[in-house]
Amino acid sequence: MALSTLNLSLQFGDIPYAAHHRAALPRHKVARWIRHSLAADGEITVRIVDAEEGQRLNREFRKKDYATNVLTFAYNDDEDLDAPTQADIVLCTDVLLREASEQHIPLPQHAAHLVVHGVLHAQGYDHEEDAEATEMEELETTILARLGLPDPYAGE
Repeated sequence: MALSTLNLSLQFGDIPYAAHHRAALPRHKVARWIRHSLAADGEITVRIVDAEEGQRLNREFRKKDYATNVLTFAYNDDEDLDAPTQADIVLCTDVLLREASEQHIPLPQHAAHLVVHGVLHAQGYDHEEDAEATEMEELETTILARLGLPDPYAGE
C-alpha cells in the first residue's frame, strides 16, 4: 500500500512538560500516524496545546466552553476532490494525559488514536449519527491495527 505524501507542521504551544511531550510525540511518529490515515496527499498542522488554549479554541470555534482532547479544522473545498487534505489538528495535553491515565494506556498510543481520529474528520468523516460513528470507529481500528496499535474501542 503506497502512503500519501504529507507536508506536516508539528507545533508545541506553551505547555507544561514540553520536553516530555516532544519525546512522546516525535515528528516521525506523528507523520506516520497521519500518512496511514490519509486517502490522498495532505497538508496538516498538528498543534499540541495546554488546557487554556484548548478551551479557548473550543469555545471560540465550537461554542463549547471546555478543553477537549482533539479539535480538527478542515479547510478543503468539497468540490475539489483532487486537492490535498488541508487541516489543523489540535491536541490538548491536559486532556490527553488524563484520558491516557484513566484508560491505562501510554500517551503515544492515545495520541495516535486521536491524530487518526482528527485526520479522518479532516477528510469528511463524522460520528453524529450511529452509522457514521460505527464506520469511523471501524476505520480508526483498521488504521491503528496497521500501525501495530490495539483497538481503542475494545472493551467498551
